[in-house]
Amino acid sequence: MTVSTSKSRLSGPPAPAGMTRQAPLLGISLKVASTLVFFVMAAALKIAAETVPIGELVFARNFFGLFPVLLMVGLRGELGLAFKTHNPRGHLTRATVGLTAMVCSFTAFSLLPLPDATAIGFATPLFVVVLAFFLLGETVRIYRWSAVGVGFVGILVVLSPHLGDAHFDGPSTFGALIGLTGASFAALAMITVRKLCETERTSTIVTWFAGSATLLSLLTLPLGFFLPGQAWIWPDLATSGLLVLIGLAGGVGQILLTQSYRFADASTIAPFDYVNMLWAIIVGFVVFSEVPVPAVVIGALIVIAAGIFVIYREHKLGLDRTKSRRASSPSRS
Repeated sequence: MTVSTSKSRLSGPPAPAGMTRQAPLLGISLKVASTLVFFVMAAALKIAAETVPIGELVFARNFFGLFPVLLMVGLRGELGLAFKTHNPRGHLTRATVGLTAMVCSFTAFSLLPLPDATAIGFATPLFVVVLAFFLLGETVRIYRWSAVGVGFVGILVVLSPHLGDAHFDGPSTFGALIGLTGASFAALAMITVRKLCETERTSTIVTWFAGSATLLSLLTLPLGFFLPGQAWIWPDLATSGLLVLIGLAGGVGQILLTQSYRFADASTIAPFDYVNMLWAIIVGFVVFSEVPVPAVVIGALIVIAAGIFVIYREHKLGLDRTKSRRASSPSRS
């Protein structure tokens, strides 16, 4: 199933001619551009995390990211419809799960080198297969179970530098485990989005998430009274610029991601998620002088190979995840 055949049910009347069409190269270009923009956000996040608590970073990501989302919805002529829903509980559940994934992901990026945190995040598609089997009753046969098993072996290889000789109360070990937790919650968020897509418009899902996540992230404000180092700060001019950049880059990245699925199938675009590893290595080296250890690179390659095989099998079986991918906000976004 292509994006064009599924769009009308999600977003009301059919789009004007030329607005949704098959142009795989354009779709891939937009997808790759979204990954680059997300890594601009990740770099700003890692710098800001030296002085700004995670809760405040999450708030900035969602608050400033809300403006590009509203602009996109407005340009599509769906601003009024985007706030209408018959399932507010479903949206709040999706926001809670997605926000949890975001908190975990941001924490992992603040504690680990970029390549390590990125490679751990590749566990999300593997968790999606597992959760789809248990929560949605999808049939998963031996080929995909085998790929998932191999993928999790790769994740263990990625985790090994942080779990082998590390103290389990150290920041590196905590970052690795919280990153894996974030990947599982990101997968659960995709599952909740797939359920919402059965009745809700894509614009409604995206808008409700951005708004709900902004309000829910304010709940982290009182944590500063109980957790050392988590008190919100009044940022200086440079830090304020970073916070705005985090939100705007996240919002623009989401728009590019959403637009990419207008021009190509999910099975065509999804493998380009793994371009993130290239950006992680480049940005990590240039900006933070980080060089990934061999175990992380080897583990990431194993996970990438398993993930691409899963995508291939789902394409062969006709399991279209286009709707959920278009409406889903990646954990780091």
